Amino acid sequence: MSAMVVNVSEFEVLAKAILPRMVFDYYASGAEDEHTLKENRVAFDKIWLRPRILIDVSIVDLTTTVLGFKISMPIMVAPTAMQKMAHPEGELATAKAVASAGTIMTLSSWATSSVEDIDSTGPGVRFFQLYVMKDRNVVTQLVQRAERAGFKAIVLTVDTPLLGRREADIRNRFTLPPHLTLKNFEGLHLGKMERTSDSGLAAYAANQIDKSLNWKDVKWLQTITSLPILVKGILTAEDTRMALQYGAAGIIVSNHGARQLDYVPATINVLEEVVAATEGRVPVFLDGGIRRGTDVLKALALGASGVFVGRPVVFSLAVDGEAGVKKMLDMLRDELELAMSLAGCRSLKDITRAHVKTENELQQFASRL
Repeated sequence: MSAMVVNVSEFEVLAKAILPRMVFDYYASGAEDEHTLKENRVAFDKIWLRPRILIDVSIVDLTTTVLGFKISMPIMVAPTAMQKMAHPEGELATAKAVASAGTIMTLSSWATSSVEDIDSTGPGVRFFQLYVMKDRNVVTQLVQRAERAGFKAIVLTVDTPLLGRREADIRNRFTLPPHLTLKNFEGLHLGKMERTSDSGLAAYAANQIDKSLNWKDVKWLQTITSLPILVKGILTAEDTRMALQYGAAGIIVSNHGARQLDYVPATINVLEEVVAATEGRVPVFLDGGIRRGTDVLKALALGASGVFVGRPVVFSLAVDGEAGVKKMLDMLRDELELAMSLAGCRSLKDITRAHVKTENELQQFASRL
């Protein structure tokens, strides 16, 4: 079916026709009024490209290095939970597709495949996304299992002391289908999710996630693992400086796919603030709303070292399994290469702030004419 697809957004249309409503709504929806969900996309439309011409682009190099690992492109896979709801092979198919594309996969704590399952698919650079649970022994076991399974970094999600109010999940009384488990917690008696009169996932999160998580716990994590820690969920300069103070190896500018606090800014709109606050000390990455190669180019021009894509992964997985995910990644890569060529950029280091103007900047320029 993916042969019909000509751009990444079309995977979502096809996935909606395939997936049960509860599952599609879980993947697609945002918090409350979904204002931030819309803004994550709309914000990219307000950034314009400034191409340079008459530059030899017969060879364009998309390769980059993330935490010392060379990858084929600055496009990586964000953690998305419970992928076997989208396709029977779930995260296993995603892992194989991402390895084939030569980039990085992030496995969710709430995956329907374990860290050991992912390791069994073969070589690849993988990061592990962590929710800190109330039982710190569980956290320690999980982090150390990920390290033994060859994962290369911990992606600490910091914007989820409670789950955001996702009204689609409440309406659908979302729960994990009974034939699936949260595989990383299966042997710890935390793998099942009960059906409730509300969202089963929200109830699970409220019971298990440690709401006392604070900056000191970033230091605590460093005592139980030698892996670098990326802090995911930062939207302000103030928190960026705190992350640096507590030893973060990198920052992911993220609003959790607009699934937590509604009316926070689109991630692309706060990227420059966060990048400036790092003063170049650690890399900054971005997720939220990436659907085109031009989106990636805009993020790189505004200071990102790379981007992560989430929803396109589960939608392409639903449509065509491993082949769907690989096609989605190839499409984004090809679009980025084309955009770079047309903008006069032969490598990622050639992409600068001078290659973009925001809508506000254009309006200010016009007002001076």
